[in-house]
This record gives sequence, C-alpha cells and structure tokens, in this order.
Amino acid sequence: MDAIEISRTGLDVEWQRLQVIAQNLANINTSRTASGGMFQPMRLVSGPSADFSAMLRAGKLPSRPEGVEVLGLEPIAAGTRRVYEPGHPDADGDGFVTYPDIDHAAEMTLLIQTSRVYEANLTAMSIAQQMYTRAAELGRGS
Repeated sequence: MDAIEISRTGLDVEWQRLQVIAQNLANINTSRTASGGMFQPMRLVSGPSADFSAMLRAGKLPSRPEGVEVLGLEPIAAGTRRVYEPGHPDADGDGFVTYPDIDHAAEMTLLIQTSRVYEANLTAMSIAQQMYTRAAELGRGS
C-alpha cells in the first residue's frame, strides 16, 4: 500500500464519520423516528486495518502499512431532554415532548476536528502525488 492509498482510507473513514455527525446534528429535535422510537445518536469507531494486537503477539510489524477502516458504530449514551410543547403531536399528557439530549457544541467540535483530519489526508495525498510525479521525472531524466 502506498501513501496515496493510506490517505484514501483515511478520507473514506473521515467522510463516513462526517455523515454520522451530520445525522446526529440533523436529529437534535427529532421527537420520534419513522419506526416510532427515540432517535439514538451514534459515534463512528475506526482503527488500523491491521490487527495491532496480533502483530504484537507475533513480535513483528507488517512489511507495509495498511491504512485505517471503520470498525463499527456505537450508540452515545445521550439521555433525553424534555421540552414543554403542549401543541406538539408527540407531547405527553403533561404537554412535554421528549428529544434526544445531543450536545450540539460537542457535535460541532467533532465536526470541525473531523473536517480538519479529512483536509490533512487530502494534503498528504496531494504531497505524495507530487513526490511520485517528481520521482518519475527524475527517473526519466537519468
């Protein structure tokens, strides 16, 4: 795997993380999902493509880096918040609507951090491309 491919795996993971964060933000004021339940905010879990613990047990590192991958999605223990909205169709007998308690500031912070990681992968990919191009030019010149 070369530097461009490693950066591509990073781009893929961060793009998926951005989608999960956007879904959490979009559902801050969702009182009920299409299936009738409460929206469950999620967090994307990622890590190296290679099994690091297996490498440690074997006592050797891979000959080539393998990039990163999505390991799964985990629910965030966000809890709920109740808002007094007696006219809302999902209001309970006391006039309160229950929403997921998603921390808007934390999600926005993670969104910015993730977009910066995405940009860093784009930069690394661009620099690797420039290096490969320059190496090819030098190879042709000799």
